[in-house]
Amino acid sequence: MANVNKVMLLGNITRDLEVRYTPKGTAVCDLGMAVNRIRTGDNGERIEEVTYVDVTLWGRQAELAGQYLAKGRSVFIEGRLQLDQWDDKTTGQKRQRLRVVGENMQFIGGQGGGGNQGGGGGGAKAPQQEQSAPLQQEQSPPPPSQGGAAAADSFDNDSDDIPF
Repeated sequence: MANVNKVMLLGNITRDLEVRYTPKGTAVCDLGMAVNRIRTGDNGERIEEVTYVDVTLWGRQAELAGQYLAKGRSVFIEGRLQLDQWDDKTTGQKRQRLRVVGENMQFIGGQGGGGNQGGGGGGAKAPQQEQSAPLQQEQSPPPPSQGGAAAADSFDNDSDDIPF
């Protein structure tokens, strides 16, 4: 029997991140995400539900998250579910928590904080790409297309000819 354990989340960071390191030097970053769902109730009213998810990132992903993400920033996480189980030291009860172990991360929006800025992620190296992309556009304008405006004018003049 085949098994799949895959999670995709797009939401906002709920608290500032702190990167810590294992004794062997591997970076670990725990973050909280809020994922919103908007639905319409039976009487037509708009209902917004928020789900809070704990996510753990490891290695280079953890370092980049600690460097570039902050509270309120939007992020896309792909990962897997993991169930943690332990005995509570104070009550002696068995405890458990379901969390996401992030395997891939994409930054959403700009570097300026809040998540409603649009724009686009592009993987873990998005901040460097966002900084270098405008420079490339300013230095070299896109090459003119061959037949661009003339071809568009010919379609406007011949309304009987449909190009498909």
